[in-house]
Order: sequence, then structure tokens, then C-alpha cells
Amino acid sequence: MAKYRKLGRVGSHRQAMLRNLATSLLKHNRIQTTETRAKEARKLVDKAITLAKRGDLHARRQVMNIITEEAVVKALFDEIAPKYADRNGGYTRILKMGPRIGDAVEVVIFELV
Repeated sequence: MAKYRKLGRVGSHRQAMLRNLATSLLKHNRIQTTETRAKEARKLVDKAITLAKRGDLHARRQVMNIITEEAVVKALFDEIAPKYADRNGGYTRILKMGPRIGDAVEVVIFELV
């Protein structure tokens, strides 16, 4: 069994999509997407926030491999990570909204706690 969801895409497309989802979440604090995409993007967001809590240069460079915009990385290190300094994981929340009209896939609100 696979360790991750393939989401019907080749590896490079999947990785770019998940990086964009993580960047959007950290930029807007809340996004609407499908349940499976949110569950996969949650791994990247949690890893990025955990690295940002360390706050050193190496962690910043590692986060730049996940997050696509420098302004979002700066905000992550300066504003978002200090909020979660006393929390050991679980930085995101997935709220189910119900099936989408066109294809009946489960739509969720993916947000920071």
C-alpha cells in the first residue's frame, strides 16, 4: 500500500499542487479544497510550521523548499510560528462541508487552528 495519495497526477504535478495548497493556506489562513488534497497538504503545512518554530537559517532554507513565496515564508517565521510555540503539532483543522455538486467529491475547509 502506498505511503501517500497519488491524487491522479504524476509526481512533479502532485508535488507542485501540494506546495501551492500549503502556500495558499499559510497566506490566507483558510482555503476550500477536497478532503484528500487537504489531508496530503496537511503533512507539508505541519512540517513547515515545525521547522519555522526552530527559527534558524537551515530551517528557513528547508521551508523554502516547501513554500513557494518568500513573503509567506517571512510571515510564517515572524507571525505564524510564534503562535504555535507551545503546541506540539496539530496546527491545521479540516471541516467537512459536504459533497460538491458536479462530481460529488467531499469538499472541506482547510484552516489553521
